[in-house]
Amino acid sequence: MSDPVHDTLADRLRLLGTQMPAPALPAAEIRRRADRRRHRRHLRRALGATAACAAATLCLALPSVPHSPGPQQGAVATETPSVPASPHPPAAFTVTSTTTAPIEAGAVAEILASCLGSDASQYHAVIAVRAPVASPDTDGVVVAVNSAGQYVQCESKGLQGNSMSSPATFINDRLWGTGHLISFFDSFSTPTGAGQFLSLGAGHYTPDVAKVTISYGDDPTQYPAVMAGGAFAYTAAVSTDPDGNSFPPAPYVHAYNADGKEIYNQKTQPTVKSALR
Repeated sequence: MSDPVHDTLADRLRLLGTQMPAPALPAAEIRRRADRRRHRRHLRRALGATAACAAATLCLALPSVPHSPGPQQGAVATETPSVPASPHPPAAFTVTSTTTAPIEAGAVAEILASCLGSDASQYHAVIAVRAPVASPDTDGVVVAVNSAGQYVQCESKGLQGNSMSSPATFINDRLWGTGHLISFFDSFSTPTGAGQFLSLGAGHYTPDVAKVTISYGDDPTQYPAVMAGGAFAYTAAVSTDPDGNSFPPAPYVHAYNADGKEIYNQKTQPTVKSALR
């Protein structure tokens, strides 16, 4: 005689098995995204982020931010630090380049189309730059905004774009700088070779901010970010000391007003709001 209890359990298990959907993404893509998430977790631990930061990457709607007529197209050479470095112990890493190059308009359109799908027509790019070094799946970034002031960040590889946000256009304001001056999008580091890394991130800022710079780890040297249309983006090629830290340094955002006064320093000021508005 069959056992009704066990028969019911077996039926439920069989039912669950038939209801499990097939993976929506190829296995290679799932592994690639898992690797990216691991790299970002290393970065967030270095930044001392709270549990709130471990959620998906974040954006913010800011209708008052002015839109530029087109993406940042000129090559941005940021090899020369914007703030002189003070004497400090040798770092276990070297920022070898922060120079970016523009992405041509045709490629920008293809990147947004592959990143946003049918929503691409609602967005126009305000920043579109190639990084100074390429990883196996990332060589640059496109930041775009729609008519409602909602931003999206798409990482590029050739003519293809992708976003770690799902959906790519979601908006969230849990990561803010002190005084609501800076908002962060996706930020990550990814290997480009043995001891070599690409650091890439983006965000946007309020009209109080006139300049955004980035420092790395314990090195006080600051490098200008690319700024356009209320958004900023930064990329850097980083080489680590083979005998030192095997992870890339954490990037820190700094913001200055029109008078040149530093009004936000991610390294010393909180970035996480305790609750959503």
